[in-house]
Amino acid sequence: MDSLHDPEVPDTAPPPLSVGDPVTGKTRLLARQCATCIFRPGNQMHLAPGRLKTMVEQAIVDGSYVICHDTLPYGNFPEAQPAVCRGFADRYRTWRLQVIACLFGFVDVEPPAEPAGDGKGRTG
Repeated sequence: MDSLHDPEVPDTAPPPLSVGDPVTGKTRLLARQCATCIFRPGNQMHLAPGRLKTMVEQAIVDGSYVICHDTLPYGNFPEAQPAVCRGFADRYRTWRLQVIACLFGFVDVEPPAEPAGDGKGRTG
């Protein structure tokens, strides 16, 4: 039995990430696509075949969204605050994104900076 149904089984799953900004009360949304956005041409993140489709389908079924990989706490920029992926939000208006837009709105946040010495810059 899993921990959702059995109170005797400890819940080891990490808490869900919040894209909510506690100061503004709005949802963080990247101001533009990051340099390695999974929605850019060329498979910048080297996703396995079908992985992007699976992620999009799951987000749509859940009525949810995709969080930008550069803002995940275990990614290249652990200090970044989680934010909705601009590539996803520009392409898919799930019911949850529509409700957020109508009731609370979004606060645009810049994609995290490239590591020092990379010389690329984020121009998304």
